[in-house]
Amino acid sequence: MEAYLDYNSTTPLDPLVLEAMKPYLVDAFGNASSFHKKGQKSRHAVEGARETIADALGVEPGDIIFTSGGTESDNLAIKGTLEGLSGKRNHLVVSSIEHQAVLHSAQVLEKKGMCVTYLPVDADGLVDLNVLKESISENTALVSLMHVNNETGTIQPIHEAARLAHKKGALFHTDAVQSFGKIKPGAEEAGADMISVSAHKICGPKGAGALYIRKGIKVKAMIHGGHQEKNVRPGTENVAAITGFGKTVELAFKYGPEESQRVAGLREKLHRGLQKAVPDLKLNSHPQKRIYNTLNVSFPGLDGETLLINFDLRNIYVSTGSACTAGSVEPSHVLLAMGLSEKLARAAIRFSLGRFTREEEISYALTEIPPMVERLRSASTQNPKSK
Repeated sequence: MEAYLDYNSTTPLDPLVLEAMKPYLVDAFGNASSFHKKGQKSRHAVEGARETIADALGVEPGDIIFTSGGTESDNLAIKGTLEGLSGKRNHLVVSSIEHQAVLHSAQVLEKKGMCVTYLPVDADGLVDLNVLKESISENTALVSLMHVNNETGTIQPIHEAARLAHKKGALFHTDAVQSFGKIKPGAEEAGADMISVSAHKICGPKGAGALYIRKGIKVKAMIHGGHQEKNVRPGTENVAAITGFGKTVELAFKYGPEESQRVAGLREKLHRGLQKAVPDLKLNSHPQKRIYNTLNVSFPGLDGETLLINFDLRNIYVSTGSACTAGSVEPSHVLLAMGLSEKLARAAIRFSLGRFTREEEISYALTEIPPMVERLRSASTQNPKSK
C-alpha cells in the first residue's frame, strides 16, 4: 500500500490528458510555426489550448502567453514588466511568503536598484491589507501577491489587494499556480493585470505554464530568439505539453465542484485523525481561509526531515516545510514569516491531496503515522512540548 499526498509538489498525469497529448508526440509532430499542414495542425492544437485556458480565466485568448511553467511565468511577470518600464516608478511590493520564483526575482531587481517592500503576514499566513495600503505609494510600479500559498494553502485577499494597487496606479500580479483549476476567481474577479498558472499542479504535464497579461501592458522578453508568443516568449512551442495543459484545464473545470467536495472531505478526515492521535499537533494555516486540498501541520518535538524519511519507508509521500538551499536544509521561509519558532518550522509536514487521492490512502496514512510519531518521540532526546 502507498499514499501519495504531495499534490502541491506535482500531480499524476491524468490518462485522458495523456491520450490528448499522444498524437503530438508521434505523428502530429509539426512545428506550430510552419505553414504546411503538419505545422498548421500543431498550430490549431496550440490555439485550442490557449482558448480553453483563456476561457477558464475569463480573458481573451490573445492575452495568454505560454511558458515552461509557473517559475518562468513569475519571472516574466516580475522582471519582464519592471525591466520594461519607462518612467519614474521604481518600487515593487511582494509578500514575504511568495514562491521563490517571485522572491528571487525581486532580489535580482533589488540589486539593480529597484526598491522592494516585503510584506509581513500574521500567524495564519495572511497579509494585512492595511499594511499593504500603507506600503503602496505613487512610486509603486507593481504589487505581486500569490492567490494560494503552496506550503500552507492560505488564501490571500487578492481582489482587495488589486484594488489597493490600482488605486495608486500600480499593476497587480498574482501567482495562481496552486489555485488555478481548483478555485476561482478568474482575472476579472481577481482584478489582476497578470496571472501565473501551471499545468502539472492539476494533473497535466510538466513543462507547460502560462502567463495572462492584460492587454496594453508591455512585458520585456527574458530570452531572445524567434517571434513566438508575440515575441514575449520565443522558442518552438511544446505542442504536446500545451495540448495536455488545455485538456487538464478542461477536465478541472468540468469536474471541479464535485472533486473539491470529495478532496475536502478526505483532507478533513486526515486532519481529524491526526489531531485525535497527536493532540499537540499544530495547524500552520488559516483555519477557514485555506484551499481544500492542503494540510500543513507541525509535530512538536520532531524533525520534519526525520518524519519524511520514515514516511517514505512506509510509502507515504509528503513534503516538509523546508527548502534545500545551497546543499543545506533551511526552515521554511513561509512558516518563519508566520512567526513559528525554528523548531516548529522544522517539525512541519505538508500533506496535499488531489484528483486521484483515494480514501484508502488516507486510512493507510492514519494507520501508519500515529505509531510512527510515538516511536520517534520515544527515541528522541528533544522535549516534545518545546516551542
